Amino acid sequence: MVKVSAANLENIFIRYDIKVEQEATPEDVFNEMAPEEEPWRTITQKLVFLEDVTDEVEKALNKHEPEDVINKGLIPGMDINGELYARGIYYLPQLILAGDAMGKGIELCEDAMASKGRTREAKGKVVMHAAEGDPHDIGKDIAAAMLKAQGYQIIDMGRDVPVEDVVDAVKKENPDVVTGTALMTTTQTAFPRVAKRLQEEGIDVPFIGAGGAVNQSFVHRFPMGIYADEAADGPSICEAVKEGKTWEEIREEYDEIVPSAA
Repeated sequence: MVKVSAANLENIFIRYDIKVEQEATPEDVFNEMAPEEEPWRTITQKLVFLEDVTDEVEKALNKHEPEDVINKGLIPGMDINGELYARGIYYLPQLILAGDAMGKGIELCEDAMASKGRTREAKGKVVMHAAEGDPHDIGKDIAAAMLKAQGYQIIDMGRDVPVEDVVDAVKKENPDVVTGTALMTTTQTAFPRVAKRLQEEGIDVPFIGAGGAVNQSFVHRFPMGIYADEAADGPSICEAVKEGKTWEEIREEYDEIVPSAA
C-alpha cells in the first residue's frame, strides 16, 4: 500500500496561474502602475501601502485642483489596490483599509470643492443592497468603496433589504445600475424576484448580482442580471453601462468586459 503521507506532493496539484500571480508583490504592482509625477505618486503610494493619506491630500490641495487630486492621485491608488485584489495579493481586509483612507481623501477634496462653490459631478448612480434575509454586507461595502473611488454616487441600502424596498429605491433614484449581494443560497432567490418586480414596473436596468452564494449561471438566468465574481468587476460593468451597452450586450461581451472573466 502506498503511504500518502510519505509522498512528495510539492509539485503536484499546483495552480500555476495563482502561483505566478502571487509571486508578484504590492511593490511590483505599484511600480508597474503608479504615476511618476509628484505629488500623485506619493498619494498613490500611501493608499497602496494602507497608510493615512490625509496629510498628502491636504498638501496637494494647496497647489492643485481637488478634481486633479482625486483623478491623478486617489483613483490610481484604488486602481492598483483593485489589481492587487484581482491577483490574489490583497484580500478584503486590505481593501477595507484602503477604502477608508480613500474615503477620507475624497472628503477633503469634496470640502475643498464646496468651499469654491463647486461639487463633484458623479459619473453615474448605483443602488446597492445585500439581499433580503442576508445579514452579510462586507462584499457590498468593498464594492461600494471601489465604485466611489471611480466617481460613482452610491445609494447604499444596507443589508437584509426587502425586495419591495429595492424596487421602490430604483423607482425613486433612477440609477444607472442596481447591485445585490448574497452570501447564502437561501437569500440569492431574492435576485430574480427583484428582477421580476422591476419588469412589472416597466424598469429595465442592469442588475449586478454578486456574493459567495451566486454564480454566473444563476445570475444570467434572470432578466437584467449580470454576474460579478469580484468587487473589482463592478467598475468595469458600470463603465460599460455608461458607454451605452445594454445588459444583454454586456452578457454577450462578458469575457471582454469583466476583469475576472479574462
